[in-house]
Amino acid sequence: MSARADTWVGPYTMSEGPVIPVEIHGQRYPIRSTLDPDYVVRLAAYVDQKIRAAADSTPSGDSVRLAVLAALNIADELFRCRDITHARNGELAERAEELERLLDRVLMA
Repeated sequence: MSARADTWVGPYTMSEGPVIPVEIHGQRYPIRSTLDPDYVVRLAAYVDQKIRAAADSTPSGDSVRLAVLAALNIADELFRCRDITHARNGELAERAEELERLLDRVLMA
């Protein structure tokens, strides 16, 4: 991987805090983060698992290709979870509206 793991910036900025050493696909990365160290280690283990799964299914051992495949798999999981959450939120909103209508009828009676 060419990006420096200790300067990653995203929704959970990891540019402050103690350095947490993690290993992903045989490479050690110093992750500087204010997140809980156990959580960072779990994140790294999850990414490592996804890269290893990509390596098992891809004959090329190119680490960039494996990282991209792992990222696509993780993005797919994220999008599917978002879709499920969105659908559930829609169902909850519909139920809340129905309950509000029922309550309005009861209060008007």
